Amino acid sequence: MSSMAEGGREHSYSGGLTISVVAICLMAASCGLLFGYHVGVAGGVTQMESFLRKFFPEVLSSMKTAKRDAYCKYDNQLLTAFTSSMYIASSLSSLVAGRVTRRIGRQAVMLIGGILFLTGSIINAAAISVTMLIIGQMMLGLGVGFTTQAAPLYLAETSPARWRGAFTIAYHIFVCTGSVVASIVNYLTNPIPKWGWRISLGVAAVPASIVTVGALLVTDSPTSLVLRGKMDEARTSLQWIRGSDVNIEVEFKDIVSAVEKACQNEEGALKKLRSKCYRPCTVMMVAIPVFFQFTGMVVVFVFAPVLFRTVGFNSEKAILGSALINLVILFAVVISTFIVDCFGRRFLFLAGGISMMLCQVLVSWILAEHLGKHNAVTMARNYAVAVLVLMCLYTFSLGLSWDSLKWVILSEIHPVDTRSVGQAISMSIAFVIYFVQAQVFTTLLCHLKFGIFLFFAGCVMTMTAFIAAFLPETKGVPLEALQAVWARHWYWRRFIVQDAKHELDQSG
Repeated sequence: MSSMAEGGREHSYSGGLTISVVAICLMAASCGLLFGYHVGVAGGVTQMESFLRKFFPEVLSSMKTAKRDAYCKYDNQLLTAFTSSMYIASSLSSLVAGRVTRRIGRQAVMLIGGILFLTGSIINAAAISVTMLIIGQMMLGLGVGFTTQAAPLYLAETSPARWRGAFTIAYHIFVCTGSVVASIVNYLTNPIPKWGWRISLGVAAVPASIVTVGALLVTDSPTSLVLRGKMDEARTSLQWIRGSDVNIEVEFKDIVSAVEKACQNEEGALKKLRSKCYRPCTVMMVAIPVFFQFTGMVVVFVFAPVLFRTVGFNSEKAILGSALINLVILFAVVISTFIVDCFGRRFLFLAGGISMMLCQVLVSWILAEHLGKHNAVTMARNYAVAVLVLMCLYTFSLGLSWDSLKWVILSEIHPVDTRSVGQAISMSIAFVIYFVQAQVFTTLLCHLKFGIFLFFAGCVMTMTAFIAAFLPETKGVPLEALQAVWARHWYWRRFIVQDAKHELDQSG
């Protein structure tokens, strides 16, 4: 049984965990495999000698030059464009995904996303030029942008309220799982001469096929069907999801009522986000994705193999180190799902931020003292291992805090009338910054050297102070009561009170 408060009443819903709801939620969550696999595979492929020899021989030549600056081995803008092009395509598709999802439904958008990703994986595996690679990457990005928009909404709208949090976080667990699988595939294909990279990129077709076939087999969410006026299909869908012997009338009426209210308020969502009363939501929907991108996560998710090659590991061990990093973050995310409602959001944000900052400072110190000294292009093995250990500790802290909590906070801060628009804006911001970081990271590493980690440490210190000052604790607070939490906050209450007074004055 689950309940929903509406207008002072509490409605009880029948139904629980059925085979249908588990199957369709797992299918939707598996969309995370697309994003996770690509992020994990791209960083490993960019340091494979077979890949570099085929498309970027100048980078391979620079790597083998003893006098070459150790930090500048991979400083090639065309090489980074191979990685970053996916994110600019994702940012563009996420901007239109909200409207497309509303018009044709969550299920159809996941299907389109799976087909686009499948197409991109085939193009990448068959690539004979850098242009073909980038086109394939952009197809992957379009697929990721659509599925990242549709899947979380689908999960929220179909899962039982009691287990909604677990099912929503399952999407991120699949993202991490995709990265782990990609690292393992890279490790197995790296020794294959000439065409090992083709297997790594081509295996992306497997999760794409899973999503595509899965989307064909499931029904659209009842909320999406009601939005498009398909009442009979929505009722049938809800009955199938909740179970054939379950009374769905109360829940169905609440869905219809919620959709009607959302449609009345939808056109004013952007205007509301500019009002003072919504100022906390607006600031957080921008600040959280921006801050997350500057935690240094680009090193973990994209360039971990490049970092490990830089400090002296060979290609095989660099990929193995990346696999270890991805396993650590998967482990941390799973732990976070069990403790986030015990310890609270703020505690995990603050503890994770302090730990991440210390790890980055220590990595910077090791690189400053032991990399590139005496014309050497690597460092002593024990120090290289120390960098790996510190990156694992950093990754664990990131997975326990920012990497998990960004999804929780962004899903909590908005009321219903601005939730869809706010999510689309946050996703677009995240993908744009992801693109910029992926494009410039190797150049920054080349020019800032060890200072790049001091830069990230400074960003983490700033964002940790921001959380301490401006984010109230939302643990255990119903979504309907969050406005009261903002109204009690030492800073945000001034905007909410002023806006309330303004509305009273206007009403006379």
